[in-house]
Amino acid sequence: MFNNYFLKKKILITGNTGFKGTWLTNFLLIMKSNIIGVSKDIPTNPSMFKATISKSQINQYFFDIKNFIKLKNVINKENPDIIFHLAAQPLVKKSFEDTIETWETNVIGTVNLLEALKTYKKKIIVIIITSDKSYKNKEWVWGYRENDELGGSDPYSASKASAEFVINSYYQSFLNKKENIRLSIARAGNVIGGGDWAENRIIPDCISSWSKDKIVKIKNPNSTRPWQHVLEPVSGYLQLAYVLSKNKKISGEAFNFGPNLDQNKNVKNLVKKMSSYWQNKKWSIDKNHSKIIESRLLSLNCEKSKELLKWTPTLSFDEMSEFTISWYKTYYSNKKRIKNLTYKQIKDFMSKF
Repeated sequence: MFNNYFLKKKILITGNTGFKGTWLTNFLLIMKSNIIGVSKDIPTNPSMFKATISKSQINQYFFDIKNFIKLKNVINKENPDIIFHLAAQPLVKKSFEDTIETWETNVIGTVNLLEALKTYKKKIIVIIITSDKSYKNKEWVWGYRENDELGGSDPYSASKASAEFVINSYYQSFLNKKENIRLSIARAGNVIGGGDWAENRIIPDCISSWSKDKIVKIKNPNSTRPWQHVLEPVSGYLQLAYVLSKNKKISGEAFNFGPNLDQNKNVKNLVKKMSSYWQNKKWSIDKNHSKIIESRLLSLNCEKSKELLKWTPTLSFDEMSEFTISWYKTYYSNKKRIKNLTYKQIKDFMSKF
């Protein structure tokens, strides 16, 4: 899929200590890339980053991307060939509790990266990861396309849409005039997989209870989402970078990465499937919350990625569930094996291309 494109490339990943960032880092380490990480901190405890990546494997910087001077200095010092920008405040619930931090990180952090690129001289590929929540939710039953309207009512969604306006402005005003820079946007959402311990997410909630042999209570059992394993969008980001290096015409464009329609399952079906892979762990419906009305499914149309990037989702619903639960089972039974299992899952996934 990528041939040897990433071999020995210097790749800077912002937000590399987070859930998606750690999987992306491990994926690129398998392909023998030279990784520069930039993160504010290690966001969760337990941490997949701590469990799978050693200090000797990457060149890690810890600072907030809101610090423009530090970010620009690292970029100019390290001279990366590729940047994947994932650093963000990624949680909708937290965006209500820490609204200023959400806006500053998601918007000003992106401004800082783009501002630093204005004076960058070396050839570089830049992939900026936003979210499917960048789309203005019009309660459509069909998938959103890349040219649909952007927007958002909650702070997280609005900040992600605003980041896209920033990207477009910088690209049109400055970066498309620079022959050395090619840049694209990646949008994805509803990602699950081993190593996610973020608050108020269905899989971490299940794992937190099941690892202690407790019954997990699910709040919105009938809410339907287009679930996908984290390796699906991560492979999409990599494929986008690879194709962008070959095809200048897609610079400045956005691409969706989402699952096939048969992955659209409700929370109850997902939890039931997950529990079946872990000795039928117990779950129940929290009746105090089961009648909460949520927005309809916000799904993505990925035909553009399939056509122009030759990317397609790989794992079935059963495979995605088994990958996820086997990762957590191994972590809680024998943490020393988790790095090997992470690499095995990535290689098994790559073998399906």
